[in-house]
Amino acid sequence: MPAPNLRVTIAGIEMKNPLTVGSGTYGHHGNFSQFFPVETMGVLVPKTVRNYKWPGNPGPRVLETTAGLHSSVGIPCNTWEHFVAHDVPILKTLKLPIIQSVIGRTEDEYVEIVERCDSLNVFAGIELNLSCPNLKQGGLDFGYDPDSAYKLVRHVRSKTRLPVIAKLAPDYTSLLKVAKSVEAAGADAISMINAPRAMCIDHVTRKPMIGNKIGALSGAAIKPLAVYMVWEVYRAVQIPIFGMGGVTDFRDVIEFMAAGARAVGFGTINYVDPMALPRALGELTRFLEENGIADVNELVGSAHEDRPALVVPERVVA
Repeated sequence: MPAPNLRVTIAGIEMKNPLTVGSGTYGHHGNFSQFFPVETMGVLVPKTVRNYKWPGNPGPRVLETTAGLHSSVGIPCNTWEHFVAHDVPILKTLKLPIIQSVIGRTEDEYVEIVERCDSLNVFAGIELNLSCPNLKQGGLDFGYDPDSAYKLVRHVRSKTRLPVIAKLAPDYTSLLKVAKSVEAAGADAISMINAPRAMCIDHVTRKPMIGNKIGALSGAAIKPLAVYMVWEVYRAVQIPIFGMGGVTDFRDVIEFMAAGARAVGFGTINYVDPMALPRALGELTRFLEENGIADVNELVGSAHEDRPALVVPERVVA
């Protein structure tokens, strides 16, 4: 039997396999290349950029929790000029598609950074991080408000030739409304989930344990939430999904793809097991071979209908 096809295409972006990384967990241009070549993955999503320098949130910024990471980093950024001078030249040397994540505090800020990224002729797509307060509408995150999300994506869509991927906030109450809104506005794909809000309080001081008081939770603890949300959004929209949230191994990749994701991102696991992605790629390939699955795309949405049980390969210890 020939080797299974691992290629997937999302919004016209051709990926040699469905694995990627969550923005912010892999640096700007492959700081993890000491562990494995960046080109191992199907597409790179570098650290989020803004069109202005931003210090991020006060420390402490991260706290390890049971099966996860509590954090409030605040997406610090250097100047745009620094990004262009120091990071873009390295990104240009990479032999894989790159989807640049961007963020802003207003529609105009999003549009400006998207136009700047587009002009570089480096990126295969743009990911809009919608988990940012809209300063012109009372501070509510764009990703929590269907109308704001629609207007933002519509505006950005009119200003770039690049595929636009909307990264959704993990909010049960508005999730499907926002997903449908960004699709109607012209988004080419959806990325989900961003880390849900969280808090940890020191039992002795009875004070929040990170500097920003309120943060987010990522890591294995949130995977069931993320899989459920991907499942629901897959049933509600027609555009493809980048799934992420607590991914640690090939089993999680299959789970997300079965729920409806066409590509899957590794995030917090990169900090504790930087070889998780390449190991998962090898084990995913073996899984497909041992189950007679000729094309990884057959996994997408397969949980939404009855399927026979598959053979799970033994874990390979790197």
